[in-house]
Order: sequence, then C-alpha cells, then structure tokens
Amino acid sequence: MRYATQRIAYPYFVVAMGLFAIQVTMGLLMGYVYVNPNFLSDLLPFHVLRMLHTNALIVWLLLGFFGSAYFLLPEETEREIYSPKLAYLQLAILVVGTLGAVLTYAFDLFHGNWLLGKEGREFLEQPKWVKMGIVVAALIFLYNCSMTLLKGRKTSISTVLMIGLWGLALLFLFAFYNPPNLVLDKQYWWWVVHLWVEGVWELIMAAILGYLMLKLTGVDREVVEKWVYVIVATALFSGILGTGHHYYWIGLPAYWHWIGSIFSSFEVVPFFAMMAFAFIMVWKGRRDHPNKAAMLWSLGCAVLAFFGAGVWGFLHTLHGVNYYSHGTQITAAHGHLAFYGAYVCLVAALVSYAMPILKNRDPYNQVLNMAAFWLMSSGMLFMTFTLTFAGTVQTHLQRVNGIFYMDVQDQLVLFYWMRLGSGVAVVLGALLFIYAVMFPGREVVDPGPVQRQRDEHLEPAE
Repeated sequence: MRYATQRIAYPYFVVAMGLFAIQVTMGLLMGYVYVNPNFLSDLLPFHVLRMLHTNALIVWLLLGFFGSAYFLLPEETEREIYSPKLAYLQLAILVVGTLGAVLTYAFDLFHGNWLLGKEGREFLEQPKWVKMGIVVAALIFLYNCSMTLLKGRKTSISTVLMIGLWGLALLFLFAFYNPPNLVLDKQYWWWVVHLWVEGVWELIMAAILGYLMLKLTGVDREVVEKWVYVIVATALFSGILGTGHHYYWIGLPAYWHWIGSIFSSFEVVPFFAMMAFAFIMVWKGRRDHPNKAAMLWSLGCAVLAFFGAGVWGFLHTLHGVNYYSHGTQITAAHGHLAFYGAYVCLVAALVSYAMPILKNRDPYNQVLNMAAFWLMSSGMLFMTFTLTFAGTVQTHLQRVNGIFYMDVQDQLVLFYWMRLGSGVAVVLGALLFIYAVMFPGREVVDPGPVQRQRDEHLEPAE
C-alpha cells in the first residue's frame, strides 16, 4: 500500500543527488591536485576542496537517510507522516545551512568569528550557527518521525531505524564540545565520527537493508527481523569499545591499545552478517521483483561494506600494525571503500527502489542504473587497490626506512595517476546513476484493478 506522504522523500533525494555530484567532483579535483599540486591553489586550495568533499559526503548521506525514513515509515507504521510541513521545513533548514557552510569554506568568510567562522575541526568544520541549524533540523525530524511511530504500528525495522537516528542526533551534540586540551578534543571528536559510522549508522543501515530485503525478496518479516537483531547486537558490541582503535596514539592510556585491537577485530562480524543476510534473503526469496537495479545495489552494498569496512578495516586495526600504517594511504583506501560500500550503495539502493514508486513508473533506466553500479564500483575497487599498494610502499619507505615524507610522495606519483583514473570512472558512474534515477521511463498506465483499489485513498501530496 502506498501513502501520500511518502512523496516527502522525493525532494530529499533530489537535493542528495545534487550534493552527491558535487562531492565526487570535488574528489576528482583533489585527485588531480595530487599529481599537479599547484592546480587551483589560489582559487580553491586543497584544504578547501577536502572540506567540500567530505562535508558534501556526510550531508548528502544524511539527506538520504532522512528521505529513506520518510519513505519507509508510512509503510512500516501503516499511517501517514505526522507533519509534512515540518518535514519540508527541516529540508529548508538543512539546505540553507549547507549553502552557508560552502560559502564560508570557499571564501573564508568571517575568519576567526566564533559564531560565523569555520571551526577548523576535521569533518566538523561547520560554523557554529550551521551546527545549531543542524540540531534544530534533527529535533524537527525526530519529533516528526517519533510521533508517526508512536501513533502507528511498531516493527523491528522502524524501531531500529529510529534508535539509530536518535543516536545520530544525540552524538552530534559532542560537536559543540571543543576543549582546549588536544587529547580530550580528539577523544570526544571520535565520539561523533566513529560512533556515527561504526555505531549508530550501522543500525540505520541494518534497518534500511532489512526493509529492502523485505520488499525485494518477499521473505517473511519474522526471518528478516531476526537477522536485523543479530546485526544490531554485533554492531553495538564491537562498535562502541571499538572506538579504542582511534585512541592508540592521541595520548590516552596504553590499555586502549588492547581494547581497541580486540573489539575492532570483531567489527568485521556485523558486516559479514549483513552480507550473509542479504544473500540468504535472496536465496530464500519467493518474489521475482522487477526492480533488478535496486536488488543489485542492495547486494553490492552488503558485499562492498564487508570488504571495505570489515576486511580493509581489519588490515590495519591491530595496534602493532597501526603503529606503522596510521595515517598513510592505507587509511584512505579503507575509508573510501567502507563509505562507498556501506552507505553510498545503501542510499543508492533505496533511491533506486523508491523513485519509480514516487513517480508512478515502471522501474526505469535499469540498464543504465546497473551500468552505473558496475562503473562506480569498479572504479572504487581499483582506487582501493591503488591506495593500498601506495600505502604499503609509503609505510615501508617512510615509517620503516625513515625517508622524509615529501621524498616518499615523489615515489607515489604513479599510484596517484592511477587513483585519478579510477576517480574519473567513479564520477562518470555517479553522473550516470543520477541520470538513471532522476529521469523517468514508461509511465504505469494501467497498474491493474488490485493496485487501483489500493491507490484510491491517495490524495495529492502537498
């Protein structure tokens, strides 16, 4: 059954796709700066490009999460979203804040101003007024979705999703705490960054992936919910104390070496569980769903998240290895594939599933959509392997042999050219995906008497 307020997700997805295009474009420019260091140095220095690249990634994924929640909650709760107007107000606040942050970064506005200027903390560079706007938008979202959930049916998928989103909002409050002591600053900074991507975001991932498997495979809800609970339990067990692998070298007690190593080693388990879950659901599935692109992105999400976040994370999470590899291109290899597999593919899967429904069309441009998946994924995998080899060489030359950093960088130029080539493939794949999901195909003229009866209750969306 479809609900009128599911259309709230559409503008969220549109804005998210726009920021996605900006994010990968900034990443490509950064890749070129690695081989031509003076490129755009006066107009857009590297540190500004990096801020735009990483912040655009975070914001468009958050918009994807919010849009996904507005799309799936009506079906899970069997009622309309509590207040569509609040949902659109939330989106407007986020768009204004994003534009304000971009202008502040690009033109270095209000330099040194505690309220209007950028904070200078990696991933949390947003001006304080933007952070306040994000909190207001998050509170609106949580109120809107929580009221929807409280007044409707409660399912494991909707409950886990809301727990993850509440955790996301509450942990962001540590972005306001910036102590003068650098060790404490980094400790609480990781409470936002790590406990997001390796904690509550995994709950959101499990809920959305569970919803997609439910819709695409037709497996009984009880089976899906049991898997979701297993994934959530292992994610929280490993992810919370797994924060310790970020405490190795920032000045905290040495016992974090062992806590971080042990619990971080278990962080591969929830991602393996997600991969097993996705493939077992497809194997047990009784439904030949027409949206093959959404299925491909869902399976790709599970597989690439396991390798990017699980395997590549495990490669350098033990403190004895991390002592040499910390901060090298190995870290970049892990970060790129982990974010792409776990969250970019997840949002792409939900968007691929939802857009035809929102536009009342058949699953459209599926060949282009699936071609975009293989182009983007191949480019990201090649980039990961390239950066892994570059990081291995960098570790040996710089950390073992003691060669100066810049001299080592000169030895890595070939890897950076290959990374740039893979970046071109990723950008082309991203643009192809955006085209495939944003431009409709054949309209569903006669959806059949059963579907017509289900849709009779629909009112035009605001």
